[in-house]
Amino acid sequence: MPYFLFTFAGMLPWNVFNQTISRAAPSLVANQALVSKVFFPRLLVPLSSTLSVLVDFAVSLTLGLALLLVYRVNPGWPVLLLPVWIALVLATATGIGLAAAAVQVKYRDVGYLLPWLLQLLLYASPIAFSLDAVQSLSPAARLFFEANPMTWYVEAFRWSFLGLPAPETWKIAGAVACSAVVLTAGLLVFQKHERELADVI
Repeated sequence: MPYFLFTFAGMLPWNVFNQTISRAAPSLVANQALVSKVFFPRLLVPLSSTLSVLVDFAVSLTLGLALLLVYRVNPGWPVLLLPVWIALVLATATGIGLAAAAVQVKYRDVGYLLPWLLQLLLYASPIAFSLDAVQSLSPAARLFFEANPMTWYVEAFRWSFLGLPAPETWKIAGAVACSAVVLTAGLLVFQKHERELADVI
């Protein structure tokens, strides 16, 4: 598998994850005049920021499909599962973004901490490398990479996009469970702080 195409396939789900959180987290603070003066479901503010992420992803995916033709890579039937993996990534990122948006209204330092944490997660995820590259590390280090939810999403996406071997069943189940839990938790955190947003912001 050409390294450029391998890395590009890893960056597609990562960009959806990263940009969704990066745009949703500061959305309430950036629109504080609207939030404090107009009554409407505040949940729409961070959710609307995800629409532009999907537009960017559609453009990148089109370029990726062109690269598949250039490199003559046929992913096969798993390509039909791409929307499933993107939906799981988007759900996870939305949950984190909703919680971060609500907390950042009161604690503005979240806006400085979050990009740093996302940068660390990028290096801790197999975006520019495969899991085979960490096999020489200690068992604890390998477990760290294996248990990283972004690893599950990226491996599943590469399976569908590049036709690489499918991830283990437990990783697929973990990806589904993780996205559901994180999205639910994010909604609960947002709803808990929603009533005081206009007063605090």
